[in-house]
Amino acid sequence: MKVKAIILTALFIIGWGCTKQSLKVTYDKQAGYIDSFVQAQMKADPEATLVRNEGAWRLTLQDNRDPGDSLRAGGRVTLEYASYTLTGATVSASNLIETNRKDIADAARWTLTDTTIFQPVTLTLDKTLVEGLRMGLHGVQPGDEAYILFTGEFAYGNKENGTIPAKSALVYHVWIESIKNE
Repeated sequence: MKVKAIILTALFIIGWGCTKQSLKVTYDKQAGYIDSFVQAQMKADPEATLVRNEGAWRLTLQDNRDPGDSLRAGGRVTLEYASYTLTGATVSASNLIETNRKDIADAARWTLTDTTIFQPVTLTLDKTLVEGLRMGLHGVQPGDEAYILFTGEFAYGNKENGTIPAKSALVYHVWIESIKNE
């Protein structure tokens, strides 16, 4: 019996190590997609600025930087957004997960009966947000338009979330209306 338990334990450890290595390969591949996406956007818009907050990239297309306040931990941000899964170096309507912008929903040919979703949302920059989104929003200012990108490691990890597959890299295209720090 002892030998059997040792063998089962060893197989578990080997399987766990392989799974962990497989996740690393997946997240490294996603980081490559993010890098390709960022490079293409920066080539198309040389004025774009890139900030990396821990595990999230924020590519700001329209940057209204002034000496004013930027979003800090615990602050609130009001924004419009479109979120996508990232399965390559681009995003498209076929990868759209959710949006509160009518123009994007229309372009994706979404037929919605509840049009009340087309309103800006206010989020608090705290632990209730997906980690990658929280890291990416940190530092935004009113008027910014940005892409926030992060690997599945900073999204939902190895778990599905609604229509979002496990291990998915995510992209949020955001339009910042206002911020309020506490």
